[in-house]
Amino acid sequence: MATAACVEVKEQIQLTETEKKIFDRLLNTLRHFNLQTQLRVAGGWVRDKLLGKECYDIDIALDNMLGSEFVDKVQEYLSSTGEVAQGLAVIPSNPEQSKHLETARMRLFDLWIDFVNLRCEDYSENSRIPTMKFGTAEEDAYRRDLTINSLFYNVNTNLVEDFTKRGLEDLKFGRIVTPLPPKATFLDDPLRVLRAIRFGARFDFTLDEELKKATACDDVKTALAAKISRERIGTEIDLMISGNQPVKAIDYICDLTLFWVVFSLPPKVEPAVSEECYRLSAAYLDASWQLIQLIGCSNFDDEQRRLCLYSALFLPLRSATYKDRKDKMIPVVNYIFRDSLKRKASDADTVINIHKSLEKFLSLIPSLLSNEDVQITEVDWGNEFVDVPVTSKSRVLTGFLLREIKDFWRVALLMSTLLYPTDIDCSQDIIDRHFQLDKRKGIFESVENAIVKLGLEKVWDLKPLVNGKDIMNVLQLKVGGPLVREWQQKALSWQLAHPSGTAEECIDWMKESHSKRRKME
Repeated sequence: MATAACVEVKEQIQLTETEKKIFDRLLNTLRHFNLQTQLRVAGGWVRDKLLGKECYDIDIALDNMLGSEFVDKVQEYLSSTGEVAQGLAVIPSNPEQSKHLETARMRLFDLWIDFVNLRCEDYSENSRIPTMKFGTAEEDAYRRDLTINSLFYNVNTNLVEDFTKRGLEDLKFGRIVTPLPPKATFLDDPLRVLRAIRFGARFDFTLDEELKKATACDDVKTALAAKISRERIGTEIDLMISGNQPVKAIDYICDLTLFWVVFSLPPKVEPAVSEECYRLSAAYLDASWQLIQLIGCSNFDDEQRRLCLYSALFLPLRSATYKDRKDKMIPVVNYIFRDSLKRKASDADTVINIHKSLEKFLSLIPSLLSNEDVQITEVDWGNEFVDVPVTSKSRVLTGFLLREIKDFWRVALLMSTLLYPTDIDCSQDIIDRHFQLDKRKGIFESVENAIVKLGLEKVWDLKPLVNGKDIMNVLQLKVGGPLVREWQQKALSWQLAHPSGTAEECIDWMKESHSKRRKME
């Protein structure tokens, strides 16, 4: 197995002032009621503290009582001292979705603390739902997803406990390993597959060879698709895409043949998606990620970056559609977001809008790059642009496009640079990861500068010079309708073509155009 470089791991855990206060209250509860309970912080908090990172996700494992019972005791103790817990909740277990433990939550000093009992799980041969019973700390450690997440911090003794005898070593040597044989671990809870990938990518740790074999086997892939809710899969993917190593995470998903398990497609996609399409998806993601770093992350906020990466990942699927139950053609990207990943509808809408804008953006790039009146490629822009003078066409069309995609125009521009120029098919170069990043960065910056220079950077905030009432007066209409909408677009087009024009000039132009049209009719 390849060994990762040595990672710096702390000798002992340093508590923050808030953590000291929290643990103090919990230990005082034990003393107050004379409880013989051992309190252990489990999992990610211990790992992160040992790596010298702050963590605000505190999970306490109890050796001889339920979380809800202990939370009641803490609440009772706090009341006796005049303090009050800031919040309480109990999250029931849901074994159907591999959520095997009831969790009690309590808010202390502005942090939510989760309390669960140490557990031992028995899986009978023909059941995927385990029998839960109290376990020892060692049994609990071996039931964890990864050795680096199986470490405990004993609050009573102030010591780190490594019951698998390899959690600290795997942390030091940057290894992603399961405490028990990986296939059994993943079949017990298939979500652990995606967690292993996420942590491997996040910490740049090496995935164990046996773990990789187990992940790619058909039994585990079937279990992941059948046993885990799509919401939980979507949450893991979103954490990967929003994380510090999205490309590494998606490359793992591709290498371990999980891409179509995670990003499942609806039946009867048109045009049919090739089995190998995932390679292009992963490569576009890589190109976008590198281009974002090269252009400068400050150009994109977290949400723009996240949806930029999704847009890149699904770029090869932008033309694919399927028929819904009402025989309506729907973009496949909509299905992936809303059904495969159960993400919010606005994510799907934004990515689909970015994809829809690309053809128009690509047709504008030559004129925006040259600062001259280049012939703009024929794209269906709509009737309102027929009368636009050639010298203003680039500004008007760009203005309308930016008003459609608003704050995501830089994301759409970045996507467009990956597809430009359109007369050359670069997909093989992209798959081979020959991205020509400097060239693409140059195109991005030149077009961005041209848009800023045209004064279009926030064009969606532009207030129209004329309103519906003005238009109805010019057209001598008593009620509104499609004609008013059409003239609103024409007036906006005139306004973009004449940046320093006034409302009066716009109305004069409308009167003249309207009378010309009536004469022609």
